[in-house]
Amino acid sequence: MTPRQPEGLLGTSGRRPLARLSAAEAVLADIRADIESGASPVGSRLPSEAALAARYGVSRSVVREALRSCAALGLTETHTGKGTFVVSGRVSGDLVLGRYSARDLTEARPHIEVPAAGLAAMRRTEEDLATLKGIIADMALEDDPAAWVALDATFHGHIARTSGNRVFESVVADLRDALAHQSETLNLVADRQRASDLEHQKIVTAIEAGSPELASAAMAEHLEAVGHALGSLAPKA
Repeated sequence: MTPRQPEGLLGTSGRRPLARLSAAEAVLADIRADIESGASPVGSRLPSEAALAARYGVSRSVVREALRSCAALGLTETHTGKGTFVVSGRVSGDLVLGRYSARDLTEARPHIEVPAAGLAAMRRTEEDLATLKGIIADMALEDDPAAWVALDATFHGHIARTSGNRVFESVVADLRDALAHQSETLNLVADRQRASDLEHQKIVTAIEAGSPELASAAMAEHLEAVGHALGSLAPKA
């Protein structure tokens, strides 16, 4: 694998490192380019996290973010104690997100989270509303991608809880890890974080207004945007 220095990463030139999200995005782009070009062929093992961190001048946590997204894109698999191996030379048509795939989530979420948002608008308390506003305020200020992803999962989970429907709450809780993988990958590859912030604000505004129609529509719009972003990651025919 021929090392390249993604722009902005700290290397022998002594350039100042970028924010953590940008660094992870650059590392992912470089590893992906090596895989798709054949420089890291299918079946080969990538360097260790420590070696990659040293190569790019970033922390191991940044490397782990990039490798998780490589795995979600279907390019690599990590085996504990053995390392990370290239399993495909092109991005999968359906991202792998832990126990579920992107297609699983895209098909299921509108049937769960859209009605949950509508019920949340009808049943929310002032305490629920304050919690949701606090979450999106924290998300808008957050520049740590891992922390933002955790807040994103909390946001969707709290809407399901606010719906007062325990089935919706339980299902969204079960999807938490897959949703986190999805958000992390979309933020790195499709730059979805700030767009999601705006969409979340629209959902909360509708819930605050007590309008189930607007809340459902805002959630549907958010999920549709996520779906389009996922579709953009699929390899072109």
